[in-house]
Amino acid sequence: MNPELRHALGERLGKPLRCARGLGGGDINDAYQVTLADGSQLFVKTHQNPPLGMYEAEARGLRWLADAGAIRTPSVIALSDARPAFLALELITPAKRAAGFDETLGRSLAALHAFGAPSFGLDHDNFIGRLAQSNEVADDWASFYWTSRLEPQLRLAVDGGSIDAATRSGFEALQRVLPDRVGAAEPPSRLHGDLWGGNLHVDDAGQPALIDPAVYGGHREIDLAMMRLFGGFGERVFAAYSEALPLSPGAERRVALYQLYPLLVHVNLFGGSYVGSVKRALSGCA
Repeated sequence: MNPELRHALGERLGKPLRCARGLGGGDINDAYQVTLADGSQLFVKTHQNPPLGMYEAEARGLRWLADAGAIRTPSVIALSDARPAFLALELITPAKRAAGFDETLGRSLAALHAFGAPSFGLDHDNFIGRLAQSNEVADDWASFYWTSRLEPQLRLAVDGGSIDAATRSGFEALQRVLPDRVGAAEPPSRLHGDLWGGNLHVDDAGQPALIDPAVYGGHREIDLAMMRLFGGFGERVFAAYSEALPLSPGAERRVALYQLYPLLVHVNLFGGSYVGSVKRALSGCA
């Protein structure tokens, strides 16, 4: 940890730092386990030049999830979006998964979704990874999913040369039938928004905890579709979820539709190796 960040943290926390140990595993941020002079510990993520407002948006997202009281998230301790930018969070020390962990996770996600959201969208924009994520409120889910999710990422991928004209035409065809494909009307759910296995942690009691959200109000099946996209979640999670909050008919047919958004995000974050997956998912929506 560089001296400037060390000083800024100490100033913001009102306590000097004893030591900081670098942690690996992040694609975007540098991360540290920090021990303060009084022996307390916290988790700190930092970036040399983050998008403006990125850490503030993440902090708001963590609090928004915590408000549901359904699943643990780390408490926000301090943040700065000015250089040196950082987000200081409660350190969640992992333990062995408790018995029934998967079932607890499934029921907790169902409770989070059922807690609901005021609208499709959110009262502020945020980020998914380092990409801006618009949350402009829409009257219905199909409109929101196209206007604030698929279309911005598609445009970015087309402008970047990753998506060809034929694939773009396929998305335009999907737009025309999207209201008939999104499933039965449901009230907006409180979504994590970036729910892959790396954003699931085990806390010190062996219970589930979620980190790194990209929150908004939306259709709950998009969280579940992303969970299936990259693996890391057992079938007992989905079974417990469905028992607590049954899915509407045809949910399995909509998995590809709701994987399109995270796949486009991955094209724009990590490159063209995900284009084939986008095309396959798009074909699955036909």
